[in-house]
Order: sequence, then C-alpha cells, then structure tokens
Amino acid sequence: MRRTEQGGRGTGTVSALRNVLLGSAAALALLTNAAVLGSANAQAIPSQQGASQAIAFNIPAQDLGGALNTFADRAGLRLLFPSNLVAGRRSAGLAGTLTRNQALTRLLAGSGLTYRFTSANTVTIADPAPTPVGAAPAGAIALDTIDVDGVPSSDPGRTEGTGSYTPSVTATATRFQLTPRETPQSISVITQQQMNDFSLRSINDVVNQTPGLSTEQAGSGITNYYARGFNVQSMQFDGMQTYLNGAYPGTDTSRDMAMYDRVEVLKGTSGLTTGAGNPGATINLIRKKPTRAFQGYTTLRAGSWDDYRGELDLSGALNESGTVRGRFVTAHQDSRSYLSHREHKSSLFYGIIEADLTPDTLLTVGADYQRYVPRGYTAGMIPLFNSLGEFNTVPRSFNPGARWGTWEQNASNVFTMLEHRFDNEWRIKLHLLRQVSGYDMAVASASGGNPNPLDGSGVSLWRYNYTGKTRNDTAELFAAGPLWLFDRKHELVVGGRISRRDWRNNNFDVDPTGPGTSNIVSDFYNWTGNIPQPRLLPDPTYSNREVHNESGVYAATRLNVHDRLKVLLGARIADYEANLFNWGNRDRLKKSGQVIPYYGAVLDLTDALSAYASYTGIFMPQTAQNEQGATLPPLEGINTEFGLKAAFFDGRLNASAAYFQLKQDNYAVPSGGLTPTGTPAYRPADGVMTEGFELEISGQLSPQWQIQTGFTHNVSQLDNVRVVTLIPANQFTFYSTYKLDGALDGLTLGGGARWMDKTWENVRNPVHGTVLHTAPSYWVVDAMASYKFNDNLLGTLNIRNLLDNKYYTFYNWYNGYAWGAPRSVLLTMTYKF
Repeated sequence: MRRTEQGGRGTGTVSALRNVLLGSAAALALLTNAAVLGSANAQAIPSQQGASQAIAFNIPAQDLGGALNTFADRAGLRLLFPSNLVAGRRSAGLAGTLTRNQALTRLLAGSGLTYRFTSANTVTIADPAPTPVGAAPAGAIALDTIDVDGVPSSDPGRTEGTGSYTPSVTATATRFQLTPRETPQSISVITQQQMNDFSLRSINDVVNQTPGLSTEQAGSGITNYYARGFNVQSMQFDGMQTYLNGAYPGTDTSRDMAMYDRVEVLKGTSGLTTGAGNPGATINLIRKKPTRAFQGYTTLRAGSWDDYRGELDLSGALNESGTVRGRFVTAHQDSRSYLSHREHKSSLFYGIIEADLTPDTLLTVGADYQRYVPRGYTAGMIPLFNSLGEFNTVPRSFNPGARWGTWEQNASNVFTMLEHRFDNEWRIKLHLLRQVSGYDMAVASASGGNPNPLDGSGVSLWRYNYTGKTRNDTAELFAAGPLWLFDRKHELVVGGRISRRDWRNNNFDVDPTGPGTSNIVSDFYNWTGNIPQPRLLPDPTYSNREVHNESGVYAATRLNVHDRLKVLLGARIADYEANLFNWGNRDRLKKSGQVIPYYGAVLDLTDALSAYASYTGIFMPQTAQNEQGATLPPLEGINTEFGLKAAFFDGRLNASAAYFQLKQDNYAVPSGGLTPTGTPAYRPADGVMTEGFELEISGQLSPQWQIQTGFTHNVSQLDNVRVVTLIPANQFTFYSTYKLDGALDGLTLGGGARWMDKTWENVRNPVHGTVLHTAPSYWVVDAMASYKFNDNLLGTLNIRNLLDNKYYTFYNWYNGYAWGAPRSVLLTMTYKF
C-alpha cells in the first residue's frame, strides 16, 4: 500500500473539465460496485505527544507491520517505511509504560531496522543495509504511511490529539501538502487544542483569536470579517470553495465548531485553486475524520448569562477489519446573552463514513446539519448620537431589538470524496459538495433617529422581514504526483472545479391593517423591546436572485531546483458568469479565459530558516452597486509577498515575518450617495494600494508550553489617502498555555489578549452634520485553567474579558454602534471514552 501526498495529473481545457466532471458520477458508481472492501491498513493522520511522556502499551506478539500500526495508534505518530520493509518480520510485542523512543527501540529490536524522527510526529523506519545495485535512488521509494487511529491521508494536517498550537502541514494555498515553512504565503491555523483550551465553539470565537483577522459588528447577529484591510468573503470546507453571503452574512457566521478539527486561514489571495480569490483571506474549515480505534467524548458547559451547551463525539471502526469507519458529532446550545432579552438555541448533527474500497481506494461520504434560532435579535445598532449631537451612552446590556425579533438559520452539507492512489505515487481525487442554507428573518430595531436625552423621544423602528435560501453545488477533480527531471524529484498537480451558486431572497412588508404597525419608539431610554409582533403581507414586496456559475482548470508544479531552493509555478484559467436580479434591476457579469498566475519560491538559508516570495493574481466578482444600481466590475490586481519563515524543534514551533503589497483596480469606494434601493452606493477606483507586514509565532516553546501570537499592520490608500478606516491598521493577539508538573501535575494555566487599534469614519451628526468619529483602541484579556483529574476526565475554566474592559465598534452606514461583551465565565467538563 502506497500513500504519499505529492504531485498531480489533470485536464487541458475548461470544456474538457466539464465533460470529465459530468461523467464522474457514473464512474463513481462503477468503481463502488466493482471494488471489494479489503484493506485493514487504512491511512491516518499524525498525532503528537511529548517525546518524553510515558505511555502505557500492551501490544501482543504479531507480525511487525501490525505491531507498528498498533503502536502508531497509541503513540500518536505517523510511521513511514518502504512497502516491503516489514514483510516476513515478526515482533515479540510490547508491554509496559514507556516513552515513544523506548517503545520504538524495543519493537524494532532484532529486526535490523532503525528509526529517525523527521518531524514532531513523523518517524521514518529504514534498513541501514546498503542499497542494492539498480535500486531506485534515495527518495524514489513510495512510502507507506501508518497514521494514528486510521484517519485517512486526505487530512495529513490533522491536529486532533496532537496537543499542539501549530499544524504539521497545510494545503489551503495550493493542493500541495506543505509545512508552514514550505508555504510561500502567510497562513494561520487555529488547532483543535487551542479551540478546546479557550472554548472556541463558534466561528466568531475562532476569528477573534486568529492573528491578522478582525471583526465588525453590524447588529447583534451580523459579523463581518476583515483581513489585510478587506472584507473576507471566501470560505472553504475541506478545501472546497464557497462564499460568505455578502448581503446576509449572518447565515455563515453562526457556524458551530464541534465538527471541525481546525481552521486554516490563508492571508492574501487564493486564486490558484479557487478561481475568484479574495484579496484579504480565505477561511478553510477542516472537518474531523473517522478513526480506526474507538474513541469518543462528551462535554457539558455552563457559563454566564445562562449559557448551557452539550457535545457528543463518537468515532471508530464499523466492521471487524476496520476497512469501514464512521464518526458522529452532535452539539446543542441554549444560551442567553449580556444583551437584555437576547437568547438563542442552536443544534448541530454531523456524520461521516469512510470505506477502503480497495487497499488504495478510499470513499468518503458525509453530511452535516446546523440550525440556529435566536430571539431578541436585531439587525440594527444603537444610535451613535443623541439629539444634542453627543455620544449616546447606554448600558452594555441595552438591546435595541424587539423581544420577538428572530433570524432563524439552517445549513446542510452533503459531500462525497473518492480518492485512488497508484503504485507510482500518483493519486487522483474527486470531491463533490452540495450546500443548502436558508434563513427566516423578522426583526424590529429601535435604531432610527437620535434620542432626546430628556424624554427618549425621536427614535423610530427599523424593520426587516426576509426569507432566503442559497444552494451551492461544487465538483472538483485533481491529480497529483511526482515528476522526475534532471535526476531530481519534483511535484505536479493538475485539476479543475465547477460550481453553481443560487441565492434567492424575498422581502415582506407589514400588513397595515394588522397589529404592531407603529414605528414610533415613545421612550428610547426605557425601551424593553416589548412591542406587538406585526402581521406580514402574504406576498413578497420584492425579490432578489443571484446565480453565479464558475469553472476553471489549474496546474502547478513545485520544482526542486536545489536541495535548498523550491520554486512554485502555477496558473488558473477561469470562466465566470453571474446573473443578478436585485430590486427590479437585472445585471449580468461575464468573464471568460481569466488567467490567474501564481509564482512562489522558498530558499532555505539554514536548516531552520527560509526566505520566501510569492506573486499571485487577484480576481474577485463584487456585489457592490453604484448610484444607478449597476454592479461594479470584478476586483482585479496582484498580491506580492516576501519574508522569512522558521521552524524550530523539528517543526513543533513555527515563526514567520512577512511584508505584503496589494495593488487593485475596480476597488469599491463609497461614493457618498445611495443606490435606487437606499443602500450605500460605491464607485470603482483603480490603483488602490495596500501595504503592511505580519509577524507570527505558533507552536511549542517547550513540551509544556504552547503559544500563538501575532502582530499585523496594514494600510490601504488611494492617492496617498486612506480608503479603509473602519478596520484597525494595527492589531495584536497573544494566547498561550503552560502545563505544570510535579505536585501540580495535571494543571494547565493559560491566557491571552487581543488589541485592536482605533478606527474612524465620517458619520451623520444631528447637530454638526457630517463629522469624523473615532472609536478608541481597546484590549480584551482572557484567562483559562484546566485540570486533568484522570485519563478520562478534564475540567476547564475560561474567563473572557478578564479585566471587564468597556469597548465598542461602530458602523458608519447604520450610524450606530455595538458594545463588546463584558466579563464572562465558562466551566466545561469533558469525559473521554
């Protein structure tokens, strides 16, 4: 069985790609019917424990290959060795509490084989005997990979069980499985360990701890993400591209993290593999995969504001040989909020099955469903000024929304992956995805006007009543493998993707003959949200629809020019078409044969330090409209980046320093007017320049000490004038944990902080007209402590906003602001089976 992660094979044109993908369903059915469930040796992903940590082993005498597989499962290691290396060899077994080094030494005793740690969680086993004449040169032998718990090699970057704050490899930038040091772009990863330590159970929680990312509140449930000065619109699931719904992003930002192993955030554009590459960042959510050995956990959490949550995660083999494996995850949360009369309930269900159709063919089928039901929801904000033109100070608990206000959301995903590996180390993979998400919004918010500080008069209700649905179908096919040129082994990947996204939205007006039709707020400062819910008209007042079709082929090669120099060359040829039907206007965007280049180079200066540079194209369709209601042309430009990357302690600690520059045309700049529907209008601007730098460190400073920290600076300018000021130009994050030993063994202490620079923008003041308003910079400090009572039971205490700092963000279009959350406490108990 040969399982490596290099290279590629593909198609030639976009039209050929379409034909291949249209026939993939039939091919999948034929292969499934013809294959026989066989291999008991499934691939899996590395897991890591401290090298000096003693582990209890009980491995019976058996063939050496089986013993090594069992050892890898228990020790959390990936073992690499030639296919025939262990054939005919036996192991006397292993029993006792030993370190990984001690256990490996005993297992291999008498076999004549040696081992070497090539990374924090990867071990190469070799025969020290001389290579026979005529044998393949070093590096040409396909290596088997025995990985912990039977998780398939489709996820070589798995972080579950590693205890680490840094990944082993990532593939978000390209389809190559590269270490962070080998990737010629900035990338941040929030691992499973960090999510568990700080109880990060929503995508918003994760984004808040990710270096270089910032959030902007535009209502109690609408959160916009930003990176390098730009709105983040690209989101991936296991590398499959989708897009945040720019009109109604709440449908994407309420995602539960219980089903995900980690979150990879690629800074800059990702146009090589995604086509429409966002210039800010791409957020890639990697799902948990099944394990061969049975494992599971249940979690109960309770916290401030009646926040209650439960999780259940079960995984293991579904047949005796382990060739069929499954995993099931469910979570439910019932929580109130620091905002008055604000609460929500959410549920998650996730299931995945993997089957080894043959020793070299892996079929994966899975689905997930999430539902989010809030009450006291508002799509508006607190008015920024009172009627005297002063800052409108209200308590942090003030909620401008009506008690019945809701934005019910649901999202489902069904996915299939089929991967086959050939004896020549090539692999081919087909990935199919269908996503369906919907929402039902009915809100009223005391957000219009400016309240009189004496009697609270002067405020009106904002009302929104929408229903909507988005369907996204995506198919991707790619091949990867080694390429030999000039006696050197290189890597090649060739593939393509087609997708169709259909968004529909309906707006409903209030029935003027029914109850609750008044929009007047009698006393803003004594507002409780207790108003009648109106009846809506049965037919929509207007409807919106957007249909986006995209297809493209890509190819990239990673050339091993020198032992210390790797060069990446690639490009994507993309076709894009969008038909937009918004508020009675019809607009069509079409772009064919768009070439998106990708160039990169990594030079190893020392065994630990590398210099890198990359050049990527930017192509991103936009939904912003001008004052006539026409959609702006796609954003185009280039992204250049260069810097230094370092890997210490066999990759357990990664560090990077990057300088980046983005030049863009058709950048959406506010025109100061409104569209025909009353939303802010924009104009396209050419030559917008964004420059900045990023510093980041993540991973293990010592066996007990984990850290992730980063600083980001970026400024976007047009003709030397800043064009993005609602996003902080500077931000800093720091999160760390330390495991104590000795008399305090089992106790872990940690904490962190994030700092956001001041932001400003022109807003409307009732007395002074248009004024420049500035939101001060702020700190948020968090703390955590966990105690491992035994091998099964873990308790974790999290305190967020430990110093109870009072801060706010504002949104100039709403002329409103939102308070950040005050201090809160969470207690989590986790029991592992």
